[in-house]
Amino acid sequence: MFELQTNMNDETINEIGENHIGTSAKTPLRADAFELSDQEKIEKIQESVKDILLTLGMDLTDDSLQGTPKRVAKAFVNELFMGLNPKNKPKPSTFENNYNYGEMLVEKNIVVYSTCEHHLLPIIGRAHVAYISNGRVIGLSKMNRIVEYFAKRPQVQERLTMQVVQAMQEALGTQDVACVIDAKHLCVNSRGIKDIESSTITAEFGGKFKEKDTKREFLDYLKFDTKFE
Repeated sequence: MFELQTNMNDETINEIGENHIGTSAKTPLRADAFELSDQEKIEKIQESVKDILLTLGMDLTDDSLQGTPKRVAKAFVNELFMGLNPKNKPKPSTFENNYNYGEMLVEKNIVVYSTCEHHLLPIIGRAHVAYISNGRVIGLSKMNRIVEYFAKRPQVQERLTMQVVQAMQEALGTQDVACVIDAKHLCVNSRGIKDIESSTITAEFGGKFKEKDTKREFLDYLKFDTKFE
């Protein structure tokens, strides 16, 4: 039912993975991605994880490991990759800007927990999202939920940044949205080059945020120390 078809050779596949290249601005999903229920997916993934662990030589009769295949399967479907399912997409409530606030609004330090789609290792960082109202405003927590939704799927950081901006633009009916993400990729930090210090910064600027002064104002806000004790 689910045959993997690709025209790329192993060398090309490895090159894409090692260089963290994204092949699309949209998450690559098959047409039949939602034919199985979540429970059916959990059951299939459980068996696949079991096979992986057995292949690695793990003793699944051990008390600590007996439940691992099911735990991993449930975590994949219900938590780590819940953003693949459109039913989990947040409904961003917007409201009339009755107080006529005309400056940019910036939501800083939104926690990002995502997963690199090349090695299925964690991406951990912070997102900073801003917009300028054209008559509508959005609930602050909805900005966090938009970031979470698009982060909870196999991802590349560039695509995540773009998807957050596009979702905000759609919700607010304006192009004046920006997002900057600073994150560590454990596929870089814990394997391969094993550089534990490096992080990756991506940015997407829409509408007025493409203008030099507006972009600079947004980036200056990100320098503010907003730690509270």
